[in-house]
Amino acid sequence: MSELMKQYIDEAEKALLHTYNRYQIVLDKGEGVYLYDLDGNKYLDFVSGIAVFALGYHYKDYDDALKAQIDKLLHTSNYYYNVPAVEAAKKIKEVSKMDRVFFTNSGAEAVEGALKAARKYAFLKDGRTDHEIIAMNHSFHGRTFGALSVTGNPHYREAFEPMIGNIKFADLNDFDSVLKCVNDKTCAIILETVQGEGGIHPATEEFLKSVRKLCDEKDILLILDEIQCGMGRTGYMFAWQKYGIKPDIMTTAKALGCGVPVGAFLMTEKVGAASLVAGDHGTTYGGNPFACAAVGKVLDLFSEDHIIENVNQVAPYLEKRLDELKNKYDFIIDRRGAGLMQGLVFDRPVAEVIGKALSKGLILINAGSDIIRFVPPLVITKENVDDMISILDSCLESI
Repeated sequence: MSELMKQYIDEAEKALLHTYNRYQIVLDKGEGVYLYDLDGNKYLDFVSGIAVFALGYHYKDYDDALKAQIDKLLHTSNYYYNVPAVEAAKKIKEVSKMDRVFFTNSGAEAVEGALKAARKYAFLKDGRTDHEIIAMNHSFHGRTFGALSVTGNPHYREAFEPMIGNIKFADLNDFDSVLKCVNDKTCAIILETVQGEGGIHPATEEFLKSVRKLCDEKDILLILDEIQCGMGRTGYMFAWQKYGIKPDIMTTAKALGCGVPVGAFLMTEKVGAASLVAGDHGTTYGGNPFACAAVGKVLDLFSEDHIIENVNQVAPYLEKRLDELKNKYDFIIDRRGAGLMQGLVFDRPVAEVIGKALSKGLILINAGSDIIRFVPPLVITKENVDDMISILDSCLESI
């Protein structure tokens, strides 16, 4: 490590709040599916900013669109209309088939808005304020109080209790556990279509359809969190589209802006017409021209450059190569996931493997202590997969 990189790391440890245990590199620039540190070392990136950089780094048409918007207008406020927000809303409505959009600055904020919309919808029905929300164990929805309250990992919540009230937890893919939580106070069920931080667990078609049917029968709102698994990562623009169901409210972020901080919650007209109204919710930066220019261009490029088609070509190959590793090493006990959101499950902690991979020029991330998560840019090639497997295999051989 150069003296310059060490200097920046030392300064960061003095200045930044220590809420992350960071790897000992300082990233400087990116190009395609590669990142470079201050010393010029090159890294194949299979994290993509935690499923954010779907287009990789310095995708020319994306960069040009943002530069053009900088020369026009970065921000006004939501007291006025702006063209990029209107265009972005139109495009995301088209690909999601939802009806109303609220742009936020992050995924956690999108979850906050979704929860507020669900409770307001229920309040307008019966005037009560004791409604309950069912969430899933092992889920992750964000770090703000509302989002944390529906995050199904007690470790994340315990130091910050009490959370917002009236939350119950069921188990993903166990419909009976959901039924046990339902009562006349239940106003919403929230779940990730594919659990990310909780271990790369896709919801099954049977489970999703059963929950959707239950919600229809009891006028409960189904909220699907697509923040990590959405935007083409599973081979569909949104993972729920594979199963022939539709949520009442959906959250999205991460790859929605491909690096620009932006999220959104979307809802059907039924919910939009009977939930949040003027004064109920707001944001200073959400929906500003710069962020929405990013959203609009991302959605254009997904279509024009056939990004999801690439996912569906490369993902089966990634699965095949990961399965080869699983079959080769006894300490890898499972491979699961959907599309370019995959996980290898180990019988031991994976921190050592991830550290070794980084030293060999491969960026990986965990999902829990015993799972390596693979969420690369959606523009990767089979050759990139081969390179990743080669480096990872060399790290595993030393265990």
